[in-house]
Amino acid sequence: MLECKKMFALISRHTKCYFKNKFMFFTSLITPLILLVLFATFLRNIYVESFEMIASEFETTIKPNVLNGITGAWLMSSILSVSSVTVAFCSNIIMAEDKMNSTVNDFNVSPVKSATVSISYFVSNFFVTFIVIMSIMLIGHIYLCAVGWYIPVGDAFMIIVDCVCGILFGTLLSGIVLSFVSNQGGVSAVSTLVSSMYGFICGAYMPLSQFSEGLRNILGFLPGTYSVGIMRNHYMNGYINEIIKDNLSVADEISKAIKDGFDANLYVFGNQVSLGAMYGILLGSCAVFFALYITIVIFKNRKKK
Repeated sequence: MLECKKMFALISRHTKCYFKNKFMFFTSLITPLILLVLFATFLRNIYVESFEMIASEFETTIKPNVLNGITGAWLMSSILSVSSVTVAFCSNIIMAEDKMNSTVNDFNVSPVKSATVSISYFVSNFFVTFIVIMSIMLIGHIYLCAVGWYIPVGDAFMIIVDCVCGILFGTLLSGIVLSFVSNQGGVSAVSTLVSSMYGFICGAYMPLSQFSEGLRNILGFLPGTYSVGIMRNHYMNGYINEIIKDNLSVADEISKAIKDGFDANLYVFGNQVSLGAMYGILLGSCAVFFALYITIVIFKNRKKK
């Protein structure tokens, strides 16, 4: 019980340190907000044309509000799935700063277990990332409401669940990677590398359907790919259902064409990965990463002793 109180106190301390620095919070938001602005001003027409091209193959059209909405929803699925990882790396800077400032040494000589300190960083990072992601989601959903909202309540709830799964994956990944980094330069380098590459290798910025089959199969081994896939499904389902209302005779064909073209359907070695399998792969990876994180914590504690 006493150890739990100590952990909660540490979690509160780490979280307050992060939000006390307004620049950190702004930095976490800036990348996804820039993507949203770029989309609204420059990139929207590219996605609109892609959806219109699919519709034209079935000699039909998509209503303007549905078209604007589904393009925005596709982008939101990209931003949230990527930010769940990139923001986790940015917000974990508190752990690196404590190493640089030797604050962690004060924790080590205090009557607090080293494992408690390590877990407190993980929980605080998850909580901070969740707050940032929910802020991004709120802004994005205001945009979707303005251009065309067709997301059912069930899917809206599942989007939050998807975010939690993605944040858990991102928090564990950042915790493992940054546990080996002890200076701000290293944290900045890793965060920059992840921010610049992660969105491309998981198919968030460019649909995997545009890649070669060999590359798609390779990227199919990355858990982040499925974080994007589950988000795509719940963001786009309502819009796809609205599109096929007026095209019931080719409903299955249109739905498959859109999902295949925009990664709601994922294929590995020619086999479609079901939504349940996507969750299984993502959560299974989280379980493996959690075990690895705990192993690292135990190893470091023994090394200190």
